[in-house]
Amino acid sequence: MAAPAVEKLNERALRLTDGDILNYALTLEHLEDKFYREGLANYTKDDFKKAGFPDPFYANLKEISSDETEHVKFLTSALKAAGVTPVSECTYSFPSTDPKSFVALSSVLEGVGVSAYLGAAADIVDPGYLTAAGSILTIEARHSAYIRAALGNRPFPAPFDTPLDPDEVYTLAAPFILSCPPPSPKLPLKAFPKLVLGSSGNVVTGGTITLQTPGYTLKPRNDTATLHGAFITVTGPIFVDVTPVEGGFTVKVPVGIAGQNYIVLTRCNETVTDDTVVAGPAIVEVLN
Repeated sequence: MAAPAVEKLNERALRLTDGDILNYALTLEHLEDKFYREGLANYTKDDFKKAGFPDPFYANLKEISSDETEHVKFLTSALKAAGVTPVSECTYSFPSTDPKSFVALSSVLEGVGVSAYLGAAADIVDPGYLTAAGSILTIEARHSAYIRAALGNRPFPAPFDTPLDPDEVYTLAAPFILSCPPPSPKLPLKAFPKLVLGSSGNVVTGGTITLQTPGYTLKPRNDTATLHGAFITVTGPIFVDVTPVEGGFTVKVPVGIAGQNYIVLTRCNETVTDDTVVAGPAIVEVLN
């Protein structure tokens, strides 16, 4: 089951240097840093209390924000020390309109951050950089668990976290990025077509969910080709059948999936690579 992960590692290692990976991490940290600074500027301690987040939530949120700022400073310094131009903070658009939606989005971003660092770790060559990335990963995991608990979700719903590769993460981050100032270096990353969860209500193992392809129609290449769904896991993808419906597809949530998970649509049901993915990932929070 681990073979697909090895194939993805080899594919990425050919095009990503340690400097690319650190800049990729910095891209995500800039986004998180701005997200928290903007949220703390928009909503007060009393706003969070009225929304159901009592003390010491606001103080802890400020600490999370401070952590993200420190991550930006650290990665920027590390890149400069290595002679690599660091990416700059971009202009973002976050769809939070009140404290509750802000905390909900915070949970998603922290979960993606954990998956991003976990997925990139195997590609880092320099052991010093690997240790530094690991130290950030553990903090992001603490952030994620705390925010999940504040929302009433299980703080650690599964025994393993889910790794995502840089293109999969960039696909999830790109909708928040409006523009980036020059001379930020262009990273060798691509965003796949957007895939979003279209179902409402709780998602549970064995249940059926709808995945939407907003603004486009996705079809197999020919009459004999088939599209597949693939839930990403640390031991390799779990493939599921997809059924076309208006605006997207339906899939059944397999056993072994819990917490914040990710599904892509792919042309292959044997492995998931950047060459086989045709859409996604979509974020799916699974209760069990």
